[in-house]
Amino acid sequence: MMLRPLLSKTVSWAHNHLSERMFILVLALIVGILTALAAQLLKWIIEEIPHLLTAHFDSSKSQWLFLVYPLIGIFLSALFIKYIVRDNIGHGITKILYAISRNQGFIRLHNCWSSIVASGITIGFGGSVGAESPIVLTGSAIGSAIARHSRLIDHRKLMILVGCGASGAVAGIYKAPVAGLVFTLEVLMIDLTMGSLLPLLVSSLTATCVTYALTGTTAIYSYREIAPFDVERVPLILLLGVTCGLLSLYFTRAMNSFEQVFGRISNLYIKVALGGSILAVLIFFLPALYGEGYSTVSTLLNTDNTENLTSVLNNSLFYGHDNLLLVYLTLVMIFKVFATTATNGGGGCGGTFAPSLFLGCIAGFVFANVWNIYQPFGIIAPVTNSCLLGMAGMMSGVFHAPLTAIFLIAELTGGYDLFLSLMIVSVGSYLTIHSFEPHSIYAMRLARSGQLLTHNKDSSVLTLMSLDAVIEKHRPTLVPSMRLSQMVQVISNDSGNNFAVLDKAGLLVGIINLQSLRHIIYRTELYGLYTVEQLMLHPEIILHTDDQMVNVMQTFESSPFPTLPVLDPEGNFVGFASKTRLYALYRKVLKDFSEE
Repeated sequence: MMLRPLLSKTVSWAHNHLSERMFILVLALIVGILTALAAQLLKWIIEEIPHLLTAHFDSSKSQWLFLVYPLIGIFLSALFIKYIVRDNIGHGITKILYAISRNQGFIRLHNCWSSIVASGITIGFGGSVGAESPIVLTGSAIGSAIARHSRLIDHRKLMILVGCGASGAVAGIYKAPVAGLVFTLEVLMIDLTMGSLLPLLVSSLTATCVTYALTGTTAIYSYREIAPFDVERVPLILLLGVTCGLLSLYFTRAMNSFEQVFGRISNLYIKVALGGSILAVLIFFLPALYGEGYSTVSTLLNTDNTENLTSVLNNSLFYGHDNLLLVYLTLVMIFKVFATTATNGGGGCGGTFAPSLFLGCIAGFVFANVWNIYQPFGIIAPVTNSCLLGMAGMMSGVFHAPLTAIFLIAELTGGYDLFLSLMIVSVGSYLTIHSFEPHSIYAMRLARSGQLLTHNKDSSVLTLMSLDAVIEKHRPTLVPSMRLSQMVQVISNDSGNNFAVLDKAGLLVGIINLQSLRHIIYRTELYGLYTVEQLMLHPEIILHTDDQMVNVMQTFESSPFPTLPVLDPEGNFVGFASKTRLYALYRKVLKDFSEE
């Protein structure tokens, strides 16, 4: 209780003594520190739980406990979300996109901690998902909370702090400041201006430095060596990019289809039983699907150690059959999407960052080994290079984020020597999947409902607008049986030209337009001869409260009417939408959106 007055005094002092831009930079610094600490806490939980559960396993045998742990994890996570959080915290980055585009950047306060607990339990017990989306949601929630407690009610500034949280999360968990910055600009689609770039950069750098202080400066992944860039391997790299693009398409489409199966199940316990059972069976036969899978990635990146490489087969039915390694990894590639979807669909909490990197590494490994068996054109594919490039290709394809993929893999591994190759494979993958699927796995749900904020400024402004803001709701209404004299009395104190005629059920049956009645409205001798029903016009164009703003704007542009009636989904009259108010709101939002 004593903290709140202190915070209030601190904020008041900052408002009075710091410029607006400096105040935002200070807040970005704080967001970066808190987000990095949250990321390290989640990583610690995810590492400790599997250590406690699986450290005693005999690697040469299949483990029946793999049939139990995932069920327990999903069950505990589902109960935590349902009875403690009482909110949907799945699809973390999709929730951030929704908050930015439709909820003015406000993210509920519990997201500062709930995703850490839920995803820690889920992944620790074997959930085949990643911690990155939950921690990005956590970071964005921290940014949103700090913005609100700092009295930043301006939508643009609040969005910047939300983006700072996301940047800090990616930078902190991966030690990748540039990738954190680019991720927010490319995936969350924060507008690129100097007013937003500097805070994002401050947050990313701060989170990275905090992570360095806690864990050291070494890269997340290490590898022996990579082959230098060679022009003759460009077609090979491009082919790998296309392969990753097609695999990304499979991953995206299969996940969406499988999610719909769980979406049709309303009973929580049936979801948990189905998701947990599918995940448990898959992990029992393919233990590499347990958790994030980063240990498998580290193993495949060091291919010169054959004994270490075959450890990928530990605890599986394939153990001791080293010649079947590629078959095993191919099965893992095929079934990873079902393990990931079963985890989230069953009630667990996690993201697709780690699965995409995991899949990309395996895809690169399998691709290179199959290529080297036949060696077309006499060209050899370096296996370690291919693993790293596959990671970039899958991330570029799944998230439609080639720049994030390039910088993330370069920073994640310290492999800046691969930069040109990373660019080629990322672009190849992105162009391949974009031919089939125009939106990323995160954005496609919002894009279909017109709720996605994009880099198209006109589209973004319309997304940020609301039809409700341009509806004139408190206007007098008329009934069909009303005499002209009564009508004049009702509308005499209103400045509008159009009035709704409603029946007894409140449904719209017509419109009175004063412009069309000028020839009789001033002739008092006619007041007793006409009724509203005789004078009203049938509405030619009607808007609905659930119409997308881009469609509302197009309707007004093609309509000769300055105002149009608006109905709710049940057909009840709400009010009149004005073209003048619509354009005024558009100009205001555009000005706010474009300001430095």
